[in-house]
Amino acid sequence: MRMFVACILLMAALSGCGQAPNGGAAASQTGTDRQIQVNQTAAEKKTIDNPQEVASRLEQLALSVPNVQSANCVVFGNTAVVGVNVPPEMDRSKVGTIKLSVAEALKKDPYGVNALVTADMDLAQRLGNIRDQIRSGRPINGFAEEMAAIVGRIMPQVPRDVVDGGGDNPGDPVHNNR
Repeated sequence: MRMFVACILLMAALSGCGQAPNGGAAASQTGTDRQIQVNQTAAEKKTIDNPQEVASRLEQLALSVPNVQSANCVVFGNTAVVGVNVPPEMDRSKVGTIKLSVAEALKKDPYGVNALVTADMDLAQRLGNIRDQIRSGRPINGFAEEMAAIVGRIMPQVPRDVVDGGGDNPGDPVHNNR
């Protein structure tokens, strides 16, 4: 069930926003339908033909930033996600600065400009697990398993969805509220 939910959420996230009414053009004040052409200002994502090569290159760019101990990159479609590990005793604000420095380093690369960067230790480890599964020839299974674990971690627990199973665990929140 978790894998199904993870796949649905992943598809929803990748689908992006829908198109604005009238193709994004504002309606004219006179009520007539005139189309306005606007030039694209943002460069389109560069097509990634060799995901493993791009992942390795982005990992090396991330590792070039001081205080980055390790980096894991996973590429799916034309999107790269880079997880970085920093010293565990490092202050949270310093971690944010390092994450920004990694993003700045990746911005200079045509494939890294649209990458997502995280310094969350658990997510970086899970990205490493996905990368290892891809390298061992199990890209779909590894990705699906780890995405299910990630989504399961970030999904909120809604009290009305808790099933009262009448379990035997006295530490269970259901028992503490009786």
